Amino acid sequence: MLRASYDWMMRQASSPGAERALALVSFVESSVFPIPPDVMLIPMVLARPERAWRIVAIATVASVLGGIAGYLIGYFLYETVGLWVIELYGLAEKAEAFRRGYEDWGLLIVLVAGFSPLPYKVITIASGAAAFDPVVFTLASIVSRGARFLLVAVLLRLFGSAIRRFIEARLGLVTGVFALLLVLGFLALRYL
Repeated sequence: MLRASYDWMMRQASSPGAERALALVSFVESSVFPIPPDVMLIPMVLARPERAWRIVAIATVASVLGGIAGYLIGYFLYETVGLWVIELYGLAEKAEAFRRGYEDWGLLIVLVAGFSPLPYKVITIASGAAAFDPVVFTLASIVSRGARFLLVAVLLRLFGSAIRRFIEARLGLVTGVFALLLVLGFLALRYL
């Protein structure tokens, strides 16, 4: 089943609608959706390495726009929608700690969360709830999300065929490590 899913994603990655799907996933992941855009970005760059920079740009722009949507949810709808989304991830207590920490560490929080496997949607909502400077939030999101997607694309461009062979030979291991990183990101938010 894993092999079939991977093969399907590789076919979709080179389909005409792949860029729109990546934009949608990147947008909603930054405010509510649990699956990161890397799930689409990686096979898209592997399938069409000559379009890597365009793919990075699409993921970055859509992710930042989704981050702004998350910020607006936190700013205007924190007590209803924002808190509900954060509670879905079991991170309400951590979101409050983030809100309090923004006065001293806001820029660093957004930069680290945007680049790392931490659930970025929690940070976007908490940023709005804390009324963190929206210009600084947006600029930090552009830098961190862009750097994250660019790093993935550069590695895939440099080692594409080798990485592709590695992924295809060890698909279960790669999927497990990716899932583990995602879970560790959630745990780091919850317990740190």
